[in-house]
Amino acid sequence: MFTKRRGLLAAALLASATLVLPLHTGSAQPSTAQAPERALFEVTAATPEARTKVARTGVDVLGQTGDKLTVIAEPRQQWALRATGLGIKSLGDADAELAALGAADFTDRTGDVGAQDFPSGYTGYHNYAEMVAELNQTVRDHPDLVTLRSIGKSYENRDIWAIKISDNPSVDESEPEALFTCNQHAREHLTVEMCLRIVQRYTDLYASNSTIKNSVDTREIWVVPSVNPDGAEYDIATGSFRAWRKNRQPNSTSVGTDPNRNWGYQWGCCGGSSGSGSSETYRGPSAFSAPEVARVRDFTNSRVVGGVQQIKSHIDFHTFSELVLWPYGYTYNDTATGLDATQANVFQTMGRRLASLNGYTPQQASDLYITDGSVDDWMWATHKIWSYTFEMYPASASGTSGFYPRDTVIATQTARNDSAVQLLLDYTDCVPRITGRTC
Repeated sequence: MFTKRRGLLAAALLASATLVLPLHTGSAQPSTAQAPERALFEVTAATPEARTKVARTGVDVLGQTGDKLTVIAEPRQQWALRATGLGIKSLGDADAELAALGAADFTDRTGDVGAQDFPSGYTGYHNYAEMVAELNQTVRDHPDLVTLRSIGKSYENRDIWAIKISDNPSVDESEPEALFTCNQHAREHLTVEMCLRIVQRYTDLYASNSTIKNSVDTREIWVVPSVNPDGAEYDIATGSFRAWRKNRQPNSTSVGTDPNRNWGYQWGCCGGSSGSGSSETYRGPSAFSAPEVARVRDFTNSRVVGGVQQIKSHIDFHTFSELVLWPYGYTYNDTATGLDATQANVFQTMGRRLASLNGYTPQQASDLYITDGSVDDWMWATHKIWSYTFEMYPASASGTSGFYPRDTVIATQTARNDSAVQLLLDYTDCVPRITGRTC
């Protein structure tokens, strides 16, 4: 199995600085002069409708724990958050917490400060260059099992890499295909490790594991480890995390489009994204305006061969909250146009089986809160690909630290999805078989 080409550094996690911020409840908008630029709050929101109300204020929703959401709110957003009437608790200064996470002395291998790399305690994660090196090493180690290709460029001209795993990788065989995508959101670095784990298992274990061999022999497996490489690199560029979510494409008022609000199905339809360029869920000026999203769209469209979509199943990995989500995200209804009761039952049954294997919570995407322009909705509505989102470890966190678990958890938390990935591959030829139906 491949391993990191550099040693792992160990450092104790410094305690986050927590500033107690007053949260006014008066009718007049209070001064924010003393407030941090980005403040952390815990919001009690027990229903999907309440959570959607929070998301629509434009705050950055970090994760869910039970009936609580953790969010980052800029001063101008705090008034809208208070206006929801929901219970709100101040958790402190988001930027102070982020600084504490990466507070250990940071240098790259040449001793230069500020290289695009992870801080001490996180060096087990792959930055972009290391990710590409690992993929190229896999090609050298397993030329008979993989091919590597760029499916296009990011806004800042980085290649978006896709690796194909198959017993005949240079041949487009008539076999069902599965797609795994990671790192749509920049700060979700654990997902890159998840995609690399899939590449690792289905190549390194091919010769010794009969189940894996059967999957590789009878499926074509595609893995895109980083959909948003620009944002991921920006998040670590200074050696201290920024909690950056979007891509790095300028817009009329700020920088960045949320890739997972930029997909073309029900784009901007339902209050599940923002039209404000400064919002963390900015959907872009038009569907597929983010080049990274457009390139994954083009790749997916290219897998229509002879009028038939070859990709049958898909997982898009995110962090955090430990959830298995399925379409639709834009409506609370279990069924809607293009998704009937029989199909919804397949999504639910498979989703619950997947969650039984990794210990996550299964639910329809909109049970979290309404989103529009998401990848899962587009994959299903456009191509009838059985598409899931996995929100990975941790199940909960009080602030931004949920996006930045130490590198000591990588092996355990990526391996946790081995069985779920295998189950989806087992059924990729006909996902409805999970309910006893035929294709």
